[in-house]
Amino acid sequence: MAGAGGDKPFAKAGPSPLSRVLRISQLDAFELDGALEQLVWSQFTQCFQHFKPGLLTPVEPELKALLQLLLWRFTVYSNSATVGQSLLNIRYKNALIVGQKYRPMSRPQKFWFALLTVGEKWLRERSHSLFLNHPAESNARKARKVLSILMGLTKVASLVNFLLFLQRGTYPTLTERLLGVQPVFSKPQGPRDINFQFLNRELLWHGFAEFLIFLLPLINMWKLKASVTALFSPLKELRGTEGSEETQCTECAVCGEWPTMPHSAGCKHVFCYYCLKSHTIADICFTCPKCGAETGTIEPVRLHVGVETVPQTLSWDTAEELETKLNT
Repeated sequence: MAGAGGDKPFAKAGPSPLSRVLRISQLDAFELDGALEQLVWSQFTQCFQHFKPGLLTPVEPELKALLQLLLWRFTVYSNSATVGQSLLNIRYKNALIVGQKYRPMSRPQKFWFALLTVGEKWLRERSHSLFLNHPAESNARKARKVLSILMGLTKVASLVNFLLFLQRGTYPTLTERLLGVQPVFSKPQGPRDINFQFLNRELLWHGFAEFLIFLLPLINMWKLKASVTALFSPLKELRGTEGSEETQCTECAVCGEWPTMPHSAGCKHVFCYYCLKSHTIADICFTCPKCGAETGTIEPVRLHVGVETVPQTLSWDTAEELETKLNT
C-alpha cells in the first residue's frame, strides 16, 4: 500500500479503520462540500427575493463567511469531518500524532482549519473593496500589492501540493498539509466486487458514447433540419387556406414568424435576413425548406401591407363637431 498512493487501500489480512482514502473519494468530498455551500446560499438568498434588489450585495462576503462558519461548527468542529466526507464515510485524523490508533483533530487544528478556509475565501472576495477608496500611493494600496503577491504564491504552492497529491494520494489541499490532518475511512471498507456483466455494459456504453462524440460533429444538422422541413412542407401547402400566397410574403420560410429585414434567395418565399444568412453560412448547398429551390443571390424584399378601412357610422353630435372644426 505504501507505493500505491491510495489506489490499494485494503490489506490481505483485512481492512483497517485507518485505511488511506482513494484520491477520487477525496475529490468527490470537496465537490459535495462546494455543492452544499451553493445550495445553502441559494436557499438563504431566496428568503430576500421579495426585498429591494441588491440588498445583500454590500455584505455578501460576510454573509457567506457566516454561513460557512455555521457549517464548520456542526461538521468539522463537532465530528472532524465535512458534510461531503460524512456522506462518503470519511473523517479527518491528526496525522501529527504517530500511531495506528485514530486521533481526531485537535481544537487548534479545527480553529486554524476555519481560519485558512473560511477566512481565505472572505479575504479573497473582500480584498478589492477594502483598498478601493484609497490613493494610489497610500499604504493601503501597497498592502494590496503585497496581498496580491501572497495570493499568487499561495496559488503556486497549492498547484505544487496538488501535483504531490496526485503522486502520493495524501493531502489534496495545502491547508491539510500545513495543519497535518489526513482523511481516513471512519469504518472498515469491504472489497468492491465488480462482475463481468457490469464491466461489459460499462465498456459498451463508453465505446458507444465515444462513437457518438466522433460522429455527431460530422453530421450537418442544418441540412438535416431543412430536408425534414421540406419533406413535410407539401402537406402543409395542401392543407393551406386561400391566403397561402399572402402568407408566403408575410411569413419567414425558416422560423415561421414575421420576416425581420425580409430577403429572398431566388424563390417566391421570404426569409428573415439573419435566418437566411446563418443557414447559408452553415450550409453552402442550402435549399428553401418550403419549395426545395437552391439559394441564389440574396436580395432585399419590400413588403406592401394594405390597411383595410372599416366604415364607421358617426352620430349627429360627432358630425357637427367635425364640421365646426373644419370651418374654423
